[in-house]
Amino acid sequence: MFKLGLIINPIAGIGGSVALKGSDDMALHALALGAEPKANIRAQTALNVLLPYKKNITIYTVNGQMGEQSALALGFNVELSYQTQNEQTQANDTEQSVAALLTQQVDIILFAGGDGTARNIAKAVECFALKNGSQQVPVLGIPAGCKIHSGVYAITPTAAGRVVEMMVTKQLVTLTEGDVMDIDESLFRQGIVKAKRFGEMKIPSELRYVQAVKSGGKESDELVLQDIAADIIDSMREHDDDLFIIGSGSTTAFLMAELSVNNTLLGVDLVQDEALVANDVSESQLWLQLLQAKQSQQTVQLVITLIGGQGHIFGRGNQQLSPRVIRYIIAQHGGKENISIIATKTKLTALKNRPLISDTGDSELDQSLSGFMVVVTGYKDQVLYPVSSPQ
Repeated sequence: MFKLGLIINPIAGIGGSVALKGSDDMALHALALGAEPKANIRAQTALNVLLPYKKNITIYTVNGQMGEQSALALGFNVELSYQTQNEQTQANDTEQSVAALLTQQVDIILFAGGDGTARNIAKAVECFALKNGSQQVPVLGIPAGCKIHSGVYAITPTAAGRVVEMMVTKQLVTLTEGDVMDIDESLFRQGIVKAKRFGEMKIPSELRYVQAVKSGGKESDELVLQDIAADIIDSMREHDDDLFIIGSGSTTAFLMAELSVNNTLLGVDLVQDEALVANDVSESQLWLQLLQAKQSQQTVQLVITLIGGQGHIFGRGNQQLSPRVIRYIIAQHGGKENISIIATKTKLTALKNRPLISDTGDSELDQSLSGFMVVVTGYKDQVLYPVSSPQ
């Protein structure tokens, strides 16, 4: 019987859609703004991969939304290892849950969360190993947070399920060390990325499914970025009545700098006629803008770039671009032509032929976005690049 440890941080990523860029100490505020928890949904996406093997799996987990509900909903055999008494889970719950799971000698701990959750898991795993003189049990993260800088996460929830599936079916899986990284959320909300290494954990490493530590820093090839910005600005001048949604990332930030307008490096901004309409909008604010645009028959265009080193275009660092927002943009002309992806060829080459990833949480939408999309790589310079739904 395969013993799977499961921990879900139910508030992970809750600040993303309401433009809070994190959940640390912000969960109640995010809920008040209308945010909806997504971590359990993403965990269930990973567990769905394991359904054919559920007779051979026992899930050791925590009561309620920290794992029990999702595992039972899918019909798995569940054993509770830890009971939280807190209505809103705390870091201490995560750490104590890890210790409880490790006493059950689970084969792997699968957890859903963000970088803050990874830090809590790493701390507890290390403490248990030191206290008991034992080797560290492998762990694997299901990406559910606003920020995923750590190298202990699968690329997508489905990918996390695929890695565990390989273990359940006794395929050869390499173990390696993954860095646990986190950033200062207070600086993050000001558009400043300051990442720090907090340790490492043993992870099952399958390069198809597990992400590398997120690449940091700004693009260095300014000439190429200037060419990309010039191409998009030309398009803005040709369509000066259109509303442009500018996604997060350093490449789009360079575009905004070329426009000489204030930019939210890690948020979503609105531009029309080369002037700023709104900074750092939440998903609900963005939706209201789209409804106003529809009423005035205004065309909406979206400019996005790759987030991190994994090739995500949706679902990582830009949760404000929700499925309904993306569907609206696509529906205007029945296709993807109003979505502009901008990236240097250096960034695309670094993907080593891996496709771009659309992980919106809506599988039907992700499938419709799959295929080849145009990527602007310079002035009047474009390439066709494959886009895939989560695997």
